[in-house]
Amino acid sequence: MAEYEVKSAFNEKYSIIARKILNALSSDSRMSISDLSEYVGVSRRTIKTKMERLEKELNLRYTIEFDEKAIGLTNPHIIMVKFAKKPDEDKLLSILRKSHVPQFAALAKGDFDLIISANSFAGKEYAHWDKDMQILLSEYGVSWNTSEIVHSQLGFYPVREEVIGKLNFKDRYREMLVLLNENGRVQFNEMAKKLNTNASTIAYTFENLMKTGYIKRFTITLDPPKGVSLTAFFSKYSPSKGYESSSANARKAFMYDDKNPLISRFLICSALIGSRDFFTLSAYDSEEAAYEHNIKYHKEAFKNQGLKIDHAQITKVILGRLPIRSVDDAKEYKLLKWD
Repeated sequence: MAEYEVKSAFNEKYSIIARKILNALSSDSRMSISDLSEYVGVSRRTIKTKMERLEKELNLRYTIEFDEKAIGLTNPHIIMVKFAKKPDEDKLLSILRKSHVPQFAALAKGDFDLIISANSFAGKEYAHWDKDMQILLSEYGVSWNTSEIVHSQLGFYPVREEVIGKLNFKDRYREMLVLLNENGRVQFNEMAKKLNTNASTIAYTFENLMKTGYIKRFTITLDPPKGVSLTAFFSKYSPSKGYESSSANARKAFMYDDKNPLISRFLICSALIGSRDFFTLSAYDSEEAAYEHNIKYHKEAFKNQGLKIDHAQITKVILGRLPIRSVDDAKEYKLLKWD
């Protein structure tokens, strides 16, 4: 087994049927029960039963992966925060909720205490929020390291409903996007009731909405299964001769996963500019496994590039949703195989 391959105990706890269902729904959460039945090779009744169980056990939710640039969110950033004195959780959440700019925030244990994913409609808006946050948190001895996301190689950052309400779209598009972001499988007749119109109008609006390009795909989010350790790391390089080769070797780790995984090994991989150069969020059976097969491997791959890594375990999501789902990482990278 190559050093970047590792089996996941949490995958083996779930049947291949459940894992195939999640994989299919991650790519298209509006897939019909009939199509899921044909894809997985089991009855419609089995599909419904399995989905109900997954909804209960993993808080399976159907949502949207937006094209953020298409909807006007053009300033994606991720922030690594360390406190000299940790603020009260409720106080921290209250501060974060003052603005629609932060899309996701999670507490962490390790080299940093908090991760924030943020995006805004204008650079000036982001700059004001960034500065205001540092002022509001200054009493806690905050170390605030912000980086712009220049390329999301894997994964997505779920968008909060508060942002959708501020989109400068037609009312019917905005209202429909709110419903679909909360439940991507909501049917036309149900949307018609909630929006006080008829199903044919909803179908027409939905068809036009899909033509706008606002939605990249209908997908899912999950809660971490039992026995999963979520590791986040930020890295900084000093590129020198051989950097491209080092980078290619590091990417191999992102391509290998169990067949039909319950959740993807690497949930997010993003290239950055700013205080750090790269960010990953990954799922392993334990902190030890995460270090051995992710942190340590990355350090070895970039040993000649002046690499610095800050890593921590996610302990609690306090704003938004974790982008946990099951996709074919190699397909996402548009690569068929590695040599």
